[in-house]
Amino acid sequence: MSDTPKPQPEKPDAPVTDDEAARGTTTTDPAAETPEADAHDARGDRSRSLLREIASGDALAGVLAVLLAVFVGSVMIAATDDTVRETAGYIGARPSDFFTAVWEAVSGAYSAMFRGAIFNYNLTEPAQQWRPLTETFKFAGPLILGGLGVGLAFRAGLFNIGGRGQMLIAGGAAGWVGFQLDLPLVIHLPLAILVGMVFGALWGGIAGVLKARTGAHEVIVTIMLNYVAYYLLFWALTKEWLLKTPGSVNPKSPPMKDSATLPKVLGDQFNLHLGFVIALVAVAVAWWLLNRSTLGYRVRAVGENPHAARASGINVGKTYVVVMMISGALLGLAGINQVLGTVSSGVSLDLDAAIGFDAITVALLGRSRPLGILAAGLLFGAFKAGGFTMQTSENISVDLVLVVQSLIVLFLAAPPLVRAIFRLPAQEAK
Repeated sequence: MSDTPKPQPEKPDAPVTDDEAARGTTTTDPAAETPEADAHDARGDRSRSLLREIASGDALAGVLAVLLAVFVGSVMIAATDDTVRETAGYIGARPSDFFTAVWEAVSGAYSAMFRGAIFNYNLTEPAQQWRPLTETFKFAGPLILGGLGVGLAFRAGLFNIGGRGQMLIAGGAAGWVGFQLDLPLVIHLPLAILVGMVFGALWGGIAGVLKARTGAHEVIVTIMLNYVAYYLLFWALTKEWLLKTPGSVNPKSPPMKDSATLPKVLGDQFNLHLGFVIALVAVAVAWWLLNRSTLGYRVRAVGENPHAARASGINVGKTYVVVMMISGALLGLAGINQVLGTVSSGVSLDLDAAIGFDAITVALLGRSRPLGILAAGLLFGAFKAGGFTMQTSENISVDLVLVVQSLIVLFLAAPPLVRAIFRLPAQEAK
């Protein structure tokens, strides 16, 4: 008998159960399982998912975030009021004094904000009564433009944190045209605006190109470009052949010529200028771009899932570049609004007035939708206009308004927290 072992019969495959057949799966060799997804892609998907959750939360959550921030701000107003603290010492004996003091402190603060931002009912002349509303519009203009730039990038899944740098570069370029050239109004003003937008678009496009070609994270790139823009403008303000005022020791350019200044829309008695009208036009254009154009479809597709967009034939890298250039142009318009309108006395290092960062909050509160950004920009414009009246009439620090704005960002960045506080149902997936 031979010692050669007999071949063993093949082991039959395990029978397919009804559940497995329904799912279209069978028992397979573990070695044949699908390989794990790349860790870098997984982190990117999580970042985009978080961005969509924050930037696209429902309107109710945004309104409740504002109300929560106002409530916490009210608590802080009461806690820092001298009369409230004094009456708290004998609250057990006369609690009515304490609650009256709290009401007077909080209502006095917010009524002062209303008088400074909407309508001053303490005055008698109608033009002066409505002047606060025009101040709100003035402050809201660059916030709306900046919010549109940041929101457009959000819709493509990009974090444009470089609003300050894009505003500085665009404002510096528009300012140079504004004081250096001598042209008629119909040519000078449009040329200054166009040059500023081009420089803002190019500065934003740097981050887009690096993102598309090398995969560099746009947050890091745009933050670093903020510093580059700041020191580049500082250097330009030290050179008389660029931006420096001849014979001056201050880092500031000469004032803008009248032919390059945004005209007042309601006359010289109001500070509201054409920049707010430009912001309204930009809202309409952004709405059409996102909802009615082919580019808007590509932007939304890339923002939802860049892998699926690439598989469907969309050039994701090109979309990143185009989006960042448009975002930079819109933020550049915010800088142009400052230089040619609000502060036309000359280009300086503080021309951005923190608008580049406030625009992020406006975009978040507006859910990255043009009409929502318009409403959020008006709200924050009211905060800015009314904050000064709070400080002068009620002796409340204007920094409290910044605290309220920061709290809005905090609650917007934590939608589950807002929903848990108000016991709202979880948002359904769209």
